[in-house]
Amino acid sequence: MPIYEYHCEKCGAEFECLVIGSDTPECAACRSKKVRRLMSACGFVSKGGGGQTVKQAAGSSACGGCHASSCAGCKH
Repeated sequence: MPIYEYHCEKCGAEFECLVIGSDTPECAACRSKKVRRLMSACGFVSKGGGGQTVKQAAGSSACGGCHASSCAGCKH
């Protein structure tokens, strides 16, 4: 059961919501169901061909100024 990030079209609030099955989330601030799911930043490292680490996956999806291959040592 994934947690998704949403933007409320009515009041502009952004919030996270645990989604179970085909449930439609409602805004945490105004209870509107006019919400849009956002693209979430995720920190992961994928393996390229031959088991090589693809370092740009975690660095480009985490903090805006981060160029690390992992978020483990992040000070942000």
